[in-house]
Amino acid sequence: MYRFILFFLFFLPAETAHHFTLNTFKFLHLIPGFGFLVRTLFMIEDSRLERKVFGLKFPNPVGLAAGFDKNAKYIDELANFGFGF
Repeated sequence: MYRFILFFLFFLPAETAHHFTLNTFKFLHLIPGFGFLVRTLFMIEDSRLERKVFGLKFPNPVGLAAGFDKNAKYIDELANFGFGF
């Protein structure tokens, strides 16, 4: 299944694949419990990963690139992946 989806996405223009993937993820979050499942699979809480930078405390050093969600439409859905900032 993964290979089929990946094969399909590579035929799309990059911006179209980006929007398709994020909109699909937003739709899947409408299913009760889906957000919890994603958090369970991807979020890691470990005090050794915490970082303090310029007086701000981050839960881990992995951040989401600026501009990935430039209009902040998917902030709640992406937060379930466990990004630190």
